[in-house]
Amino acid sequence: MSKILLIIQREYLSRVKKKSFLLMTFLVPLFFIGLYAGVFFLTKKSFEDTKGLVYVIDQTGEIASHLESSDNIRFTESTLDLDAQIKEMQDMDHSTNILMIPTDFYQSQHVELLSSGKPNITLKSEVENQLEDLLLEYQYTELGIDSETIRNIDSNVRTSTKEITETGEAKDSDTRIAMGIAMGLSILIYLSVFLYGAQVMRGVIEEKSNRIIEVIVSSVRPFQLMLGKIVGIGLVGVTQFLLWVILSVSLAALAGSFFAGEIDVQQQLSQQQEILEESGSAGMITELSGMLANVNFTEIFVCFFLFFIGGYLLYSALFAAVGSAVDSETEANQFTMPITMPLLLAYILSFGVLINDPHGTIATWLSFIPLTSPIAMLVRIPFGVPVWQIALSFAILVAGFVFATWVAARIYRVGILMYGKKPTLRELIKWFNYKN
Repeated sequence: MSKILLIIQREYLSRVKKKSFLLMTFLVPLFFIGLYAGVFFLTKKSFEDTKGLVYVIDQTGEIASHLESSDNIRFTESTLDLDAQIKEMQDMDHSTNILMIPTDFYQSQHVELLSSGKPNITLKSEVENQLEDLLLEYQYTELGIDSETIRNIDSNVRTSTKEITETGEAKDSDTRIAMGIAMGLSILIYLSVFLYGAQVMRGVIEEKSNRIIEVIVSSVRPFQLMLGKIVGIGLVGVTQFLLWVILSVSLAALAGSFFAGEIDVQQQLSQQQEILEESGSAGMITELSGMLANVNFTEIFVCFFLFFIGGYLLYSALFAAVGSAVDSETEANQFTMPITMPLLLAYILSFGVLINDPHGTIATWLSFIPLTSPIAMLVRIPFGVPVWQIALSFAILVAGFVFATWVAARIYRVGILMYGKKPTLRELIKWFNYKN
C-alpha cells in the first residue's frame, strides 16, 4: 500500500506542479468568460456596423411611407428611376440596397431586392416581415375585417406542468431545465473521461518508450504501478474541477461587485423590478426561479462526482492496458476506438433518445451498463430517477471497474515490457492468459 501511495503522490505532484496544469487551471475560466464577452461584443459590433441602407422604389405609391427604419435597417424613398438608382449605388463605398415594389404587389406578392454585394440575411428578413405585415393589413381591409380586433385576440395557451410525487402530491416541474442540465452533464462527462483517460495512456506510452518502466517495475509490481497511475491522475482531474468551480464562482462574484459599483443595491433592485413589471418579464423570471428551485442540485453534483470517478477509473484502466500494449499513440488508435465506442454511443443518444424518453427501456438499460452508465445515468438523473436505480447503477459501475482493472492488469504486466512488435487481438489474449 505504501508503494501505491508513493506512486499516487508522484503522479499527482509531477502533473500539478507543471506550468501547463497551472495555466490550464487558471486560464480556462478566463478563456470562457473572454470568449463569451468577445462573441457578445463582436455580434453587437457586427449589427451596428452592418446597418443597411435601402432605397425604396415604390411603384404603388403607398407602401414606402409605411416602411419603418430600425437599428439594423434604414429606408429611404428614392426619387430616381431604377437605372439611375443602380448607377448611383455602384458609386457608393458602403453596402446599399434597392427595394423594387411593383404596381401589382398586392396581387403578385413579389418584390425585388437588389444589393451592391451579397444580400444580408437579417436585412432581407426584416424587409419581408414589414411587407408581410402591410400585405396582411391590406387583405384584412379588403375582406372588411377589423385588424385591431384580430391583434387583440389572445390565443396563447399557457401550460403549467406538474409532476405527481410518490405521496400523490403535484409539484411544479419543467423538462426544459432538466434537458439543459442533462446536455451539459453529458458533454462534460464525455470530455472529462477522454481527457484524463488519455493522459493515463500517454503516461504509460511515454514511460515505456523511454525505458523508464524497466527500472520502475524492478521495485513495484505492475498492478501497483497501474493503480497508482490511475488514481494519481484521477486526483489531478478532481483538483482541476474543484479549482475551476472556485475560480468561476469567485470571478462571477467579482464581476457582480464590479458592475454594481457604488450604486445602492436596494434602489437598483427596485428599479429593475419596475422595468421587469412594465416589460412583462417579471412573471417569466419568477417562473424560471420556481423551476430552478425544484431542481435537486445536491443530488446532481454528488452523482456527477461519483459517476465521473467511476467512469474515469473504468476507462483509465482500459486506456492503461492499451498504452502498455503499444509503442506510440498512432498504434493505440486501433484499440481505443472499440473501447470508446460505447461511451460515444451513449453521448450521441443523449441528444435524442435519452432526453426524449429518460425512463424508457433503452435509457434504463444503458444506465446499468458500466461502459455507458457514466453518461446515461447522469442524463436521466435531472428527470428524476429512483434512488435504488442510482445505487444499483453505481454498484455495477464499481464492479465493472474492478473487473476491467483485473483484465487490464493481466495485459499491463506483460505489455509494458514488450517493444518493437505491433500487438494484435490474439496477442493480447495470449498475454492475458500468461501465468505469473
